[in-house]
Amino acid sequence: MYLVDSHAHIYSKKYDSDRDAVIASCLGKGVNKIYMPNIDVESIDAMLEAEQKYPEVCIPTMGLHPCDVDKDFEKQLYVMEDWLKRRPFAAVGEIGLDLYWDKTYFEHQKEALRIQIGWAVDKGYPIVLHCRDSIDETIQVVKEEFKEGLTGVFHCFSGNLTQAKEILDLGFMLGIGGVATFKNGGLDKVLPEVGLDRLILETDGPYLAPVPYRGKRNSPEYIPIIAQRVGDLTENTLDKVAEVTTQNTEELFSSVKS
Repeated sequence: MYLVDSHAHIYSKKYDSDRDAVIASCLGKGVNKIYMPNIDVESIDAMLEAEQKYPEVCIPTMGLHPCDVDKDFEKQLYVMEDWLKRRPFAAVGEIGLDLYWDKTYFEHQKEALRIQIGWAVDKGYPIVLHCRDSIDETIQVVKEEFKEGLTGVFHCFSGNLTQAKEILDLGFMLGIGGVATFKNGGLDKVLPEVGLDRLILETDGPYLAPVPYRGKRNSPEYIPIIAQRVGDLTENTLDKVAEVTTQNTEELFSSVKS
């Protein structure tokens, strides 16, 4: 069985004490690749160090997380744009909008998102979208900035069926993580209706661990738990979930250019 974690911050300091062991455990459980979403300028070095140490496993993206957008966000974007010119990345991400933590710089978030979508269009890269408490707002910006060929994933999707269908109609994927295992997560109403064809799996480690690890540090090791839950909800075997979601992930991130 070959599984992929499409979104995990394995470079986070929360793994500094046991990163080697976590990677070894992942490989032992069939989780053979981990896509790493960048957060801000300060996270770049740690992310690239993880890539250098585990080059076949840890794959970096490049982008500015909305929670790290402030009035001086353009300074960070200059650095990131330079990185995108220097070497390939799997995607532009983690980018998007966040109305959960702080709404102070929401207009700045939207501007940063528009700029980074422009990068993705220019490079032919997919985008990895953060949309916590902001799915409708994120969909709207993507629609406004949409150009032919733009694709990506709404990471950590936790919306309703109407929102899911709107995202799928745009040609985007749904990133499914630990929320699928939560009793009141809501995805039990969505996944049976949308099936596997446009799903990819993620942990968002070290955040949002699935049941029975909820409240503890999340890890890419838990992708099989999420895959099994997706299989249960869509009436598919674990092997089928692994096959389809891995293919979806690899197809999504296959547009990397130098």
